[in-house]
Amino acid sequence: MKELLEFIVKNLVSKPDAITIDEQKEDGSINLTLTVDPQDMGLIIGKGGQTIRSIRRLLTVRAITENVRVNLTLAEPTGVTSTEVTSDK
Repeated sequence: MKELLEFIVKNLVSKPDAITIDEQKEDGSINLTLTVDPQDMGLIIGKGGQTIRSIRRLLTVRAITENVRVNLTLAEPTGVTSTEVTSDK
């Protein structure tokens, strides 16, 4: 499952080396936590969340064939602060 997620995400992001995937298996379920570079968060989420939903659907199809449950969590980027936007008047 981790390999499938890694393949999909590496082909979407601009910084594939910054990807980390944590996989935990418990009682017939797989919990995946995906961390990407903060600049790539928008690419993974997609417009209206369409990309992350599609990735989750693909993982679900694979999970059905393996007779397990899968949960994908997109981790918040660490060390990122919001910037203020000012306008010149």
